Amino acid sequence: MRKAALDAVVIGCGVIGITSALELAARGWTVRVVAREPPQGTTSAIAAAVWFPFRVGPAERTAPWARATYAQLEADASDPTSGVRMRWGEIVGQRAPDAEVSSMLPDGAWRPTRRRRRAGVPSYRVRVPCVDMPVYLRWLVTRLDAAGVRIEQRTVHSLSDIARAALIVDCAGLGARELANDASLFPIRGQVVRVREPRMRRVFVIDDDNPAGLTYIVPRHDSTVLGGTAVDDEWSTVPDPAVTRGILDRCRELDPRLAGAEPLESAVGLRPGRDAVRLDEERLASGTRCIHNYGHGGGGVTLSWGCAREVSRLAGASGTCVAPRR
Repeated sequence: MRKAALDAVVIGCGVIGITSALELAARGWTVRVVAREPPQGTTSAIAAAVWFPFRVGPAERTAPWARATYAQLEADASDPTSGVRMRWGEIVGQRAPDAEVSSMLPDGAWRPTRRRRRAGVPSYRVRVPCVDMPVYLRWLVTRLDAAGVRIEQRTVHSLSDIARAALIVDCAGLGARELANDASLFPIRGQVVRVREPRMRRVFVIDDDNPAGLTYIVPRHDSTVLGGTAVDDEWSTVPDPAVTRGILDRCRELDPRLAGAEPLESAVGLRPGRDAVRLDEERLASGTRCIHNYGHGGGGVTLSWGCAREVSRLAGASGTCVAPRR
């Protein structure tokens, strides 16, 4: 069998697709990214993006990916243009990380606190990467450019639409529900509010045990992201004004400095929910290799580099590829 043109096509250009493309390019593949939306139009661009496993599993698979991503993001934070910062934050509702999260954190990355954000409710402090996603996505795209990877903006209706590729990598998020015929995928609707609050640039707060609803406060370089929601099987991407008011009320209660913060915009992203991340390989009917990398729930940023390296490992070096059957 003759050797193929060493081409890989990555479907999707959120953080999962872009990191997968970069890791494949590093292995010697000639890579194209095909996506319906540009990076700034993806759910990744909306995410508050604190490294922390949320609505993602199973732990025995995701823990190594999360640890690898933590290390890479910590390294990226050394570049002031990356949009990644290492920050101490507060997790409300527990005295210490649970065993799963603790196993993913480096030594010294968490400590108990006596502060009470909510009366009678314990919390702990943790040091993790925080990612300003619009900035980070632009930074990643410059790396794609440097690696010779181009993004082609078009809708892929079927995996068979991708012609003359030795390898397809399916990073389509919720789009994989149709592309991979995977009915187990479902949306986890997340709504956030961005406010102008320049004083909150160092500390994030996550209160996912709040009886009034998921609550978090995450600083960016020019604003602060407030959240949020995690509603299963809700497809609407139109912000709900009542939800916005609820988010503002909960966050202001959590941190009174937000009392006068000016709301700038509300936005909705649909996280790709699944009982387990799908990261495996199959042969399509054409004989083309296809690696699926989707279903990351609320942990896309948290697992991104670890999953991308698993994609790269499954793909192998480009020179080992043979042509698909015709």
